[in-house]
Amino acid sequence: KEMKREFGRTLNELKNAAQETIDRLRDNIGEEGGSEGPKQDLSMRGDPLELGSRHPVSIVRQEIVDIFRKFGYDVAEGPEVEDDYHVFEALNFPPNHPARDMQDTFFVSTGHPNPLLLRTHTSSVQVRTMERMKNPPIRVICPGRVFRNEAISARAHCILHQEEGLYIDKNVTFADLKQAILLFAREMFGPDTQIRMRPSYFPFTEPSAEVDVSCNICKGKGCNICKGTGWLEIMGCGMVDPNVLEASGIDSKVYSGFAFGMGVERIAMLKWQVNDLRHYFENDMRFLREFATATEV
Repeated sequence: KEMKREFGRTLNELKNAAQETIDRLRDNIGEEGGSEGPKQDLSMRGDPLELGSRHPVSIVRQEIVDIFRKFGYDVAEGPEVEDDYHVFEALNFPPNHPARDMQDTFFVSTGHPNPLLLRTHTSSVQVRTMERMKNPPIRVICPGRVFRNEAISARAHCILHQEEGLYIDKNVTFADLKQAILLFAREMFGPDTQIRMRPSYFPFTEPSAEVDVSCNICKGKGCNICKGTGWLEIMGCGMVDPNVLEASGIDSKVYSGFAFGMGVERIAMLKWQVNDLRHYFENDMRFLREFATATEV
C-alpha cells in the first residue's frame, strides 16, 4: 500500500507519454495523406493469410497408403534415378522388350551394360525390398513418381505417380490377391463396389490380370465416364514370376507372392470424376481450391 501511490504516478506518466506518441504519429500520417486522409488505416486488421490445402494427388496417395497400412503393409521407397537392372532385368524384362526402347524410357546415361534411367514404375522399389529382406514374409506398398516418354494429353502424361504393392510369404495364392484388391476397392470407392479381373500380361507376374471396378457414378448401369460398360480400369496385378523371386535371392520353391500397381492420378480421376489428367500438373489455383475442404487427411 505504501508503494501504490508512487507506482500509480509512474504508470500514468508512461500512459501519457505513449498516448502523446500515438497522437503525434496519427497527425503525421494524416498530413501525408493530404485532403483525402491517410492512405492506410492502421487500425484495420491485417490481410488474412489464406491457408493452402493438400494437392489432390497427395490426398489420394496418402489415402491408398493408409488403407494398405490397415492390412499390415509397410511403406517402402527408392530412388527415382535407377539403373537398368532394377527397372528391367531383375523384373524379367527380356533384352528386346519394347519398354526398353528410347520411345518409352528417359535414359540418363547410355553406353554401358547397366545404364541409368528415370524409373518407369515403382516396381524397382519392390526389387530392392526383396534384395534387402531375403526372409519373407514381405508386405510393402511402394508410392512414388515415375517417368515415361509419352505425349501429354487428357489421359497420359510424362510424369505420373504410382503405388505398387508386394506380398510374399508361404502358400500365397491368387485368391489372396483377389481378396486384397476387393477390400481395397471397397475402402476407396464404397462398400458396394464390385471388381472384375481380366487376363493380361506383365513380364514380372504370371498369371497376370487387369482389374476393373464397378463405375461409382452410374453404379454399373453405363455412362459416358465408363463408356457405357459399367466398369472402370484401376490397376494391373498378378502372381510374382518365380524368375523375379530367384533374381532377388528368394527361393521360389518355398515362397510365392503377388504384386499390383495403380496410377494415383487414375484413382483420383475416378474418385472425383476429373476427366483431364493435365489438371493435376498445371497448378491452377481455381482447380486446387476445389479440394480445400476434402475430408481425406
